[in-house]
Amino acid sequence: MPNSALNVARTGLEAQDARIRVIANNLANIGTTGFKRDRVDFATLTYQEKRVAGQQSSAQSAYAVGLNLGTGVQVQGTSRIETQGNLDSTGKPFDLALDGPGYFQVELPPNGEIGFTRAGNLTLSPEGQLITAQGFALTPPVQIPLDATTVTIGQDGIITAVTAASPEPVQLGELVVASFVNPAGLRAIGDNFLVETAASGPAQVGPAGQDGRGRIRQGMLEASNVNVVEELVGMIEAQRAYEINSKMVSAVDEMLRNANQTL
Repeated sequence: MPNSALNVARTGLEAQDARIRVIANNLANIGTTGFKRDRVDFATLTYQEKRVAGQQSSAQSAYAVGLNLGTGVQVQGTSRIETQGNLDSTGKPFDLALDGPGYFQVELPPNGEIGFTRAGNLTLSPEGQLITAQGFALTPPVQIPLDATTVTIGQDGIITAVTAASPEPVQLGELVVASFVNPAGLRAIGDNFLVETAASGPAQVGPAGQDGRGRIRQGMLEASNVNVVEELVGMIEAQRAYEINSKMVSAVDEMLRNANQTL
């Protein structure tokens, strides 16, 4: 019994350590544009079934309850919480936020894989192409004339510009938005980018504001959806749970020591 209790406590320590690590990452990214907080999901390990409920206890009776001993806990996975962060006004024409579900599409080097991001802090390349802070181009590419004096990106993604040669607004193209049946299934690869997986399903690309996709807000950025109070409460809970499991290890160790001294 003490050996199995020691192993159960060990699984509890490992699980709470993983929870603390996720909380630490959430808090570290509290200022990251478009960041979505993660949550750890736990599941029980296999039970040791000593006696089955309904098993015959005698010729005339059966056990009303079973005897099942748990073997601990395991981390089932991490879930990304897709709630939207606050939209902060910046006034910069190439700062874009998605008001609702969806992602901007970016072509990632070196093989041209498509990455998806909520971070809309964009800028212009020397050639006038709309790119991310890392220098990666949006896809489909968006080209802004170098002599453009005013660039307007509508909530539907339509891009127009006024140039020195044309005082009337000229339509340059359209900024499309990608959505997924299961956005929680996207895989995070760092640098604010996610990539498609079998669990997320294929990207469904279309105009902003249609078929459930969010609208584009020019001159705004989406803040991280991390709630400091919630994370601190979770951190305290995980810390207390870790301490309790540590005390269980100490208690089992003392039981074993007493048993050795007695025997």
